[in-house]
Amino acid sequence: MSIEQVMYEYNPWWEAEYILPNVLVREQVMVELLPLISNKDVILLTGLRRVGKTVSMKLLVQHLVGHCQVNPMHIFYVSMDDYQLNKMSIIDVITEYRKCQRLSVNDFIYVFLDEITYVKDFQQQLKNLYDKGNIKIFCSSSSSSVLRDDSAYLTGRKRSIEIQPLSFREYLQFKNIILSKADANLYGSYFEDYMQVGGMPEYVLGQDREYLTNLIDDILMKDIVAYHSIRNEHAIRDFFILLMERVGKQISLNKIANILNISVDTVKRYLQMFEETFLIYLVPRHGKTNETLLSSKKVYAADLGMRNLITGFRDKGAVFENIVFMALKSYHPKYVYQDGHEIDFMIDGNILVEVKYHREIESPQLEIFENIKADSRHVISNYQQLEKFIENLQPSKYY
Repeated sequence: MSIEQVMYEYNPWWEAEYILPNVLVREQVMVELLPLISNKDVILLTGLRRVGKTVSMKLLVQHLVGHCQVNPMHIFYVSMDDYQLNKMSIIDVITEYRKCQRLSVNDFIYVFLDEITYVKDFQQQLKNLYDKGNIKIFCSSSSSSVLRDDSAYLTGRKRSIEIQPLSFREYLQFKNIILSKADANLYGSYFEDYMQVGGMPEYVLGQDREYLTNLIDDILMKDIVAYHSIRNEHAIRDFFILLMERVGKQISLNKIANILNISVDTVKRYLQMFEETFLIYLVPRHGKTNETLLSSKKVYAADLGMRNLITGFRDKGAVFENIVFMALKSYHPKYVYQDGHEIDFMIDGNILVEVKYHREIESPQLEIFENIKADSRHVISNYQQLEKFIENLQPSKYY
């Protein structure tokens, strides 16, 4: 197949009206992305594999063609992990695209590059394209390594947007569940379904365990084992299981190293790899710099469906705490540890949050909770309280 044929396969809007079939729009994701069409920044979409980055880019294409009336020939999408393009640089691909559509270097184009990290030195190439002007670039990656720019090629030229698994509101939308105020008593039941299923869009729609199992395997084997050339794939699988079992808990590098019979340095490297692929998030301790750096971190899962597939649906308190963390993630939460007791989150340095699913905080933890220096204190024990808390933090926040 010629390069031109490959490009036409990726860009059906060049030949026909383009409407994405059977796609549920994540409204808040689009609310965040649409204003970015008109600025010059390189937009980097990151997040867990199959969380919806590609669909988001194609919805932007649909918006450009249908709403903005952009000439379809001036919009180019390609996945950079395509085998037929693996010997081409980004600049070569763009050059071939301009030749294919007979576009001058002065013609403004919109370019969508999926899986950008498959390209060597992509930061420098994006900088060169950006500096030449007449181009708006959207990229995606399932690895946060795209955020690292050691040579600072994209400093001042990029904006990163992480697309997360579905929130509870989005889960209800994807399941086509509409609850009236009279049905408010049903929220708890549907919320527990969400706690169990998680927020991966395709899994929410089909709930096929094999799909989720294959997704986990893809991330572990392709994005971690193959990408980092790791020989001991069994250690990676066992490492993932250990982390899922410890959701909401502090993790000890030494204990994990002993359990898996690997070095502490290897545990540190594995943790970084798992963070980079968005499988987990690590939360540091609140306090002075040395306390933050030296203390254990707490671990949370990016998607609870994956966690529950590994551990079973148990410990609802930890599951709910994970949901609260995801809702607060953009506020850079830290946990508080004092006198042998832990308070779940401190956000913005002065708002204290303890999570108790359908329970109340009790002594002696209550005494510590009331005496820690904070501007406000909140106990969140159910979804409605979480929703109200987030709305009070930022009324426009949708999670």
